Amino acid sequence: MRSSKYSRVEPSAVRQAQLDWDVPGLLAGVDEAGRGPLAGPVVAAAVILDDCHPIKGLADSKTLTALRRERLFDEIRARALCCSIAQASVEEIERLNILQATLLAMRRAVEGLRLKPSKVLVDGNRLPLLDVLAEAIVKGDALVPAISAASILAKVHRDRWCLEYDRQYPEYGFARHKGYGTAEHFAALRLHGISPQHRKTFHPVTELMNRGPR
Repeated sequence: MRSSKYSRVEPSAVRQAQLDWDVPGLLAGVDEAGRGPLAGPVVAAAVILDDCHPIKGLADSKTLTALRRERLFDEIRARALCCSIAQASVEEIERLNILQATLLAMRRAVEGLRLKPSKVLVDGNRLPLLDVLAEAIVKGDALVPAISAASILAKVHRDRWCLEYDRQYPEYGFARHKGYGTAEHFAALRLHGISPQHRKTFHPVTELMNRGPR
């Protein structure tokens, strides 16, 4: 695995086509959402942007407001050449561990693309097992437009999952904390115990599960 020069330049200087070892063909960006939360699936997205229809405002999803992410989500789905969203379940996270489950979700996202890319750029420093050329880009979600787009799709998709789960289990507050280990979330776990979608292999959940609800 080679590190990209993108990790050493300002974002304004980055262009997708400037990788020294680039290859002709379609370029896909891949990112994930949901590695850190205590509950729910980990989600990954893959996006192939259309150079003829650029999308303004693409950025790391964490730097955007929820409203801006929602609007870009719809625009990406409408204007990208193709995109794919996939996930690994809580059961897979518990069986494989969170890293391997994340890589599995990424592989599923790439395999779900309607068009096969010639190269895949993945946010971070680890690569899923793919049958195409791939490169890991540290901080790629802030530097490479296709990865930014993937980060937005993954984040919005997972946030929507949290909103739906909140309707089923409103006592946990998923609509607000999105599964992360906030004080509100821990208080709900102490009071109600774990839900079916809590990751039992995550240490804070394991501890609270062993204690039982109060």
